[in-house]
Amino acid sequence: MTPVELILLSRALRKIGEQSLPAPPDGPTGGERAVVVVMSDIYAHDGTTVTAVARRTGLPQSAVSVAVSRLRTAGSVLTSPDPADRRRRLLHRNPEMTARRRAVAAADIRPALSAALPADAPLPEILAALETLNRHLTPTAVTRLTSD
Repeated sequence: MTPVELILLSRALRKIGEQSLPAPPDGPTGGERAVVVVMSDIYAHDGTTVTAVARRTGLPQSAVSVAVSRLRTAGSVLTSPDPADRRRRLLHRNPEMTARRRAVAAADIRPALSAALPADAPLPEILAALETLNRHLTPTAVTRLTSD
């Protein structure tokens, strides 16, 4: 596999993932990638700030702010005042499982994956390959890459 093929594969996989997410019941659609990236970062770094999330994820601070707003509206992220700077808010994982988080956790990628694949594609084999990649290429995998 070449770097170009890998980039194109990642684009296809991202689109399948986005297609598999259930639509928010009363919120905006689009920007799901940023919301997922921001939520994952907040869940891994409890008590973080928008600035720190932007630095770690490489997303623009404005995109992080929009994603945090959507996550707060959905109840997935809570905020508290920063004792060191009362103007700043700290971001926290909501320990309660919201209806939105339950819906996203229960979402099935198979319909979107099947729609993207040729009719004769071996779906179980492809799902197994994706599970293997998921076990080894975790969200923290990119932190092991050098910035050369």
